[in-house]
Parts: sequence; structure tokens; C-alpha cells
Amino acid sequence: MANVRLEDIKRRFNSVTAIEDITFEVPDGEFWVLVGPSGCGKSTILRTIAGLETATSGKLYIGDTLMNDIPARQRDVAMVFQNYALYPHMTVAENIAFGLQMRQIDRKIVRERVDTVARSLSLDNLLDRKPKQLSGGQQQRVALGRAIARQPQVFLLDEPLSNLDAQLRDDMRAELKQIHAQLGVTTIYVTHDQIEAMTLADKIVVLNRGKIQQIGAPQKIYAHPANRMVATFMGNPPMNIIPTTYTEKGFQVGEQLIFCPLEIQEKAKLSHGKPVDLGIRSEDIYINELSSGQNATHYSLVTTHLKVVEPLGREILIRASLPGTSTFLSAQMSPDVNVRVGDRLSVQLDLERLFVFEPATGDRLYP
Repeated sequence: MANVRLEDIKRRFNSVTAIEDITFEVPDGEFWVLVGPSGCGKSTILRTIAGLETATSGKLYIGDTLMNDIPARQRDVAMVFQNYALYPHMTVAENIAFGLQMRQIDRKIVRERVDTVARSLSLDNLLDRKPKQLSGGQQQRVALGRAIARQPQVFLLDEPLSNLDAQLRDDMRAELKQIHAQLGVTTIYVTHDQIEAMTLADKIVVLNRGKIQQIGAPQKIYAHPANRMVATFMGNPPMNIIPTTYTEKGFQVGEQLIFCPLEIQEKAKLSHGKPVDLGIRSEDIYINELSSGQNATHYSLVTTHLKVVEPLGREILIRASLPGTSTFLSAQMSPDVNVRVGDRLSVQLDLERLFVFEPATGDRLYP
């Protein structure tokens, strides 16, 4: 096992820069997730670590060894791909053993590792089957088993759950966490699914357009996004963004005003007429009247028109428009509240949970 360190890694394809200024270090034994929209460069970073891509500039270390000029087969990493890449003519046992046999490891050791890995992944009763006889989840476990059997310094996983159905993805996420807890191998996982990132990671690296936007623990990134891109990407539903204009009376939204506390005005350095984007999460918008324990001065009332109602069992998710604007708000409601599309709703915004972003750059101005 080893740490993985990237220093100012850049990768260009002719005139196109796929990634640039990529710098981070994954400590030995931790589980890090690279997350971001399609085309943000996360798979390019993973392939560069694996040696399948060559960095245009920068340095890559695994442990204390500089890897830039070391070929992929000598890097002692194991990669699991999105399409599993199993050999269709081989049995489960043969697929798991293949990497060990290529390294000419003693047959007895190979057999022991295959049996041990198969038991840990509940594949021990499937060893004689071929991939076409397996479900998607079983094939995924075989691909993981092949990687685990090699006992590499680093695991690299490139969207390994994206081909599975929703329930199986949930089950496999739990299995991945258990496997990592057992093995303690440094793991770097790529996904575009922010739920996978939040549930699996010790640390998350959020990427966009080939650059790192933020690095941090899942809950910290959710609660303290570095910019508007991170705020809207991490979270389901995404953070609400409300384009406004600051005035001395508050934030102007269509014909309505959202109260602006003095602290926000001072710390965000707002001046009259300045356009800003407000951000607020759906759980910080209240449909019903405030309870006695909530301070009304910390909230601002706005009127909305209900457009969409989505029952989710334990809660209802609504989407409502702000009159005179093209802005929609998502909010969570108790399932016993009776609302219908077309209703006029008054909602309270929690001003203590408000974010302020620069519209042009997306930079966070407050808090």
C-alpha cells in the first residue's frame, strides 16, 4: 500500500487541455472519489495514475517513487473499468487468477488467493461459471476480485457501478465500503454520481472543465461549497440559485424583496444595484408557519406558484416559480401536507443558511 501524490499534472490532446494544475495527495489507505460532470477530466486523471495516459507535464508519485516514466505494468496498481473487461471464455476462477498467472506467481498461492477473494465477495459458489452466466452485479464482483487478488498498492475504479440498476448500485456501494475497510488499500474512485461520492469517500475531489474546484470531506463540501458549481453539483436536489439585484432594501427578485441581513451586506461587500446569485438548499426553505422556537427575524417570506409536486414517500419535493421571473425553487414538505399544482404558496427562506455568489464567475461571496 502507498500514498498517491500528483503535482501540477497537466494533460493535453493536441490543442485541447483535458486537465491542468491537478495537485492533491491521497494518504495511504484512504478512499478518495473524483467527481464531476462528464468531460471534466476525472477519468483522464485516473488513467494518468494507471499509466494508460502520459502526463504532458507535472509529477506523479506512488509512495516515494516518481512514476512519470514507469510503464503501467510496473506501477503495481489495479484498475476496475466501467465495462468490467472480463474474459468471456474463462471461468470466474480463471478471470480472478489471470493477473496472478501473468506474473508467474506459484500455482498454490494463486489458488489460495482465488479462494480467499471469492469467499470475501460471495463468489465461491460461482467459480466454475463463465461471465455470460452471471448477473451484472456478479460480473462486477468478479472484476473487483481480479483486482483484489493482485494485492496492489493502489486500487483505481472508473465508474464501476454505472451499468447496474439502482438497487444493485446501493448494494454494491455497501460492499465496496466493507471491502475497503477490510483491505485498507489506497483507493481512487471516479464517478459522475454525487450520491456515490458522498456515501463512499473519505475525501472528495470536485472537478470541472479539467480543474479542481474543491477538495474536502463529503459533509464539509456539502455544507461549505467553494463556489456555485460545487454548490449546485453536490446535493440532491441541487442547491436553489436565485438571480437577484442587491438594493438598500434587500435582494430584488421580480417584484419581491428578500431581506438582506447587515452581516451579509458587509461581508459580501454588496453595493446598491449589484447583481448577485443567492443560493439556498431545499431543506432550508419552509412551507408551513415557523414554530415557536424559530426566530422570525432569521427568515424572509416570498410568494411562489406551485408547478410540480413529486411524492417521495417520507417527503414531498415541490418545484415552485417566483412570479415575474424564470426562477424555480425546490423545497421539501411533509407528506401529510395537502398541496396541488397551481397553488399559491408563501415560503420562508432561512437567511442563516443563505449563500451569495458572483454571477459572472460563480465565486462564493458569502459566507
